[in-house]
Amino acid sequence: MPHRPSPSLRPVPALIFFSRWLQLPLYLGLIVAQGVYVFLFLKEVWHLLSHAGGLSETAVMLAVLSLIDVVMVSNLLIMVIIGGYETFVSRLGIDGHPDEPEWLDHVNAGVLKVKLSMALISISSIHLLKTFIDAGQRDDMSILWQVVIHIAFLISALVMALVDKMTTHTHPGHFHAKADAPGSRAPAEH
Repeated sequence: MPHRPSPSLRPVPALIFFSRWLQLPLYLGLIVAQGVYVFLFLKEVWHLLSHAGGLSETAVMLAVLSLIDVVMVSNLLIMVIIGGYETFVSRLGIDGHPDEPEWLDHVNAGVLKVKLSMALISISSIHLLKTFIDAGQRDDMSILWQVVIHIAFLISALVMALVDKMTTHTHPGHFHAKADAPGSRAPAEH
């Protein structure tokens, strides 16, 4: 499909539209944070390997859960970096690439919020599991607050998913990319 020249914008709308690029340093900073998480992950793996013989089963389980926690936070970062950039800044231009994430086909602000809330629930679940395994080292009030916070995450994710479902199914003309021509994308909701 030939590229159509974009219509010229008046100065103020052009400035407002261009301001989306101010988010670029934020996404680049998150990529740096991703690098920090890779370093922490490798450091934790090295610690686990170097002390494996002297660790109890519980200590190994807590170390593995810490590794899973780092991976889940890293996945959350990827969703924010890729999904946020694609939704709020500019297209990535990776349509048809064999490594294109499946979820990117139908990403919009609502879908991104629901995916992020699900990732936060998963991370909270890992923290809660670590707390339950290590319950002897924690006071009851700390455990209670972690359960309350986890339930709050669950309820807020459920409400966000419900609101997203209600708003996307009430807009006339709303469509999903899967129903359209191959390679097309659903419109971004801002």
